[in-house]
Amino acid sequence: MRTAFIQTLNELADRDERVCLIVGDLGYSVIEEFASKHPDQFVNAGVSEQNMIGLAVGMALTGKVVFTYSIGNFGTLRCLEQIRNDVCYHRAEVKVVAVGGGLAYGNLGVTHHASEDVAIMRSLPNMTVVAPGDPVEARLATRAVVALNGPCYLRLGKAGEPVVHAKEPDFALGRAITLLDGSDVTLIASGGMLATSDRVARALTDQGLGVRLISMHTVKPVDRQAITRAATETRYVFTLEEHSVEGGLGGAVAEVMAEIEAPHAPLKRIGLRPEFNTTVGDQTYLKKVHGLDEETVLKTIQQIITRSYGRVG
Repeated sequence: MRTAFIQTLNELADRDERVCLIVGDLGYSVIEEFASKHPDQFVNAGVSEQNMIGLAVGMALTGKVVFTYSIGNFGTLRCLEQIRNDVCYHRAEVKVVAVGGGLAYGNLGVTHHASEDVAIMRSLPNMTVVAPGDPVEARLATRAVVALNGPCYLRLGKAGEPVVHAKEPDFALGRAITLLDGSDVTLIASGGMLATSDRVARALTDQGLGVRLISMHTVKPVDRQAITRAATETRYVFTLEEHSVEGGLGGAVAEVMAEIEAPHAPLKRIGLRPEFNTTVGDQTYLKKVHGLDEETVLKTIQQIITRSYGRVG
C-alpha cells in the first residue's frame, strides 16, 4: 500500500505544486523518488514528530496541501496534541499518513503496534479517517484525500498487501464499496483485513451462504446507509479490522446499529483485544495469535452462524 501511495503522490505533485511531503526521518527506499523529483515540496523534519506536524500546519496555512509520513504510532500518538489543537482546530490541509497499521511492524514490539490509532483519530473533530483495503484503494484514496478540504488520517499497511479488486471500483470518501452481495452474512472490513475477508467470504459462499462483503475504507465519516442496509437485509454482521475492537471500525458500526429502530441483525466485532500484545513475532504470526488469520476468522464466523441458525453448508 505504501508504494501505491507514494507513486500516486508523486503523480499528484507533478501536476500540483501545492502537494508537499514531510517525513520523520524514515521511509527510505520509498521516498527517494519524491524527494529527488520535488525538492521544493519535500522536507525531512527528523525524528521530531511534534515539530513535523507544526511545520505541516504552517505550510498548510500558506496554501499547501501537506502530507506527513511516519510509522503508525509515531506520527499520530506522539504528536496527538499538535494534531488536535493545530491541525483539527484550524481545519488545516494536513493529511497525516501512517504506514504499518495494526501489527505490520509486529516483531518490533508494542511501541510499533498501531492498535488504538483509528479510535483516537476518529474521535477528533474535523478529522476524516481512511483505511484503504488494498493497493488499488490506496491509490484512489490518495487522490481523494488531496481533493478533500480539511484534515485527514490515511492509514496504510506496510508492504506486500495483495490486490483484492480485479478492476478499479468507484471510490468516494464516506461511501463503502460492495465487492460481493448476499442476504445471509455481511462482512465489513477495513484496511489490510480486506484480503482476509475476501478469502473468508468466498469460503462461506462455497458452503452455500449468501455473503455480502463490504470494504469500509472510510471509517469516519462511516457509510451509515451501507451499514443500515446490511443490518436489516442480512442475518448477521461481522466487522473485521487489524485494530482494537474498541473504538475502531467495529465501534463505528456498533454506534450506527445501536440507533437503528427496525429489527436488525446481531453484530460480532472481530479484531484485536483491547490489551497490549505480550507475544513476539512478525505480522503473520501475531495475526494468528490474535485470531485474525483466515482459518480462525472462518471458524469464528461458522461457530456463531451454526449456533444461531443451525448447520452451515
